[in-house]
Amino acid sequence: MFRFKTFTAAIAVAAALAGSPALAADITLRSADIHPDGYPTVDAVKFMGDLVKERTGGRIEIQVFNNRQLGEEKDTIEQTRFGVIDMNRINLAPLNNLVPQTVVPALPFIFRSTDHMHKVMDGPIGEQILAALEPHGLIGLAFYDSGARSFYTVNKQIKSIEDVKGMKIRVQQSDMWLATMEALGANPTPMSMGEVYSSLETGVIDGAENNWPSYESSKHYEIAKFYTLSQHSMSPEVLVVSKISWDKLSPEDQAILKAAAKESVPKMRELWQAREAKSEAVVREAGSTVAEIDKQPFIDAMKPVYERFANTPELQDLVQKIQATE
Repeated sequence: MFRFKTFTAAIAVAAALAGSPALAADITLRSADIHPDGYPTVDAVKFMGDLVKERTGGRIEIQVFNNRQLGEEKDTIEQTRFGVIDMNRINLAPLNNLVPQTVVPALPFIFRSTDHMHKVMDGPIGEQILAALEPHGLIGLAFYDSGARSFYTVNKQIKSIEDVKGMKIRVQQSDMWLATMEALGANPTPMSMGEVYSSLETGVIDGAENNWPSYESSKHYEIAKFYTLSQHSMSPEVLVVSKISWDKLSPEDQAILKAAAKESVPKMRELWQAREAKSEAVVREAGSTVAEIDKQPFIDAMKPVYERFANTPELQDLVQKIQATE
């Protein structure tokens, strides 16, 4: 939440005499991220914080709490909506049940490539989805990359859709991810990211799915050594600010925050590309087996997922707009 530091009596008196509320000399915005220090999203928010601090003459600072210090994403979303946390970098999946529009960019195989995803999310479609967050107590600032999510497993390599059938696969806590895995014939097991390592180790699950940096930084490659490039999701992540915190800022400071967030996006993408290459090299060197697959049977299996979750004219229109984007 906002933490205002003491300001001088002279400023308070001057503001009072001017007939306007006194401005705090210093505001600290607390920002949450489940990823460890040095992760691209964490460093991007720090970069944004540097811009904000410079442009406000030090009046506003962003303090990043990484590595789940403020809780798992499902918990931090609620805290952000109620103003306990000011800012949050979150995956779209935990927002799916709250904000229907966030389902569309999270749909499996909705994006043809990373460039396609950037074109969509940087344009009017992305702004439409960001605007949909506000009625739910969140102000959308910008989209960050989340890479391409692929399967990794403990006991066998996934080489075809048949290999997925019956496997216990960890998914994010989202109805759409449950349905996606069920459409492939898997047994989806929702759990927090923090539980996955021990669950892989003890056989509670047979595998999980994530991008290269998360697979590497979580150390899941130590146990699940089979990585399959299904690339079934390129769902972006989103940087949000609590509407309660946002409404306490002046319009000028809101504009500074929004501009700095947008400027942090290319920085994040630069860091992401470097981190992906590094993470892939680490896990390959550690002995993980990486396999390509024929994606078309996986794509064909997603028809019921699209029918169930893109289930209104507005969401169907969003799907069509994304697919039509060149």
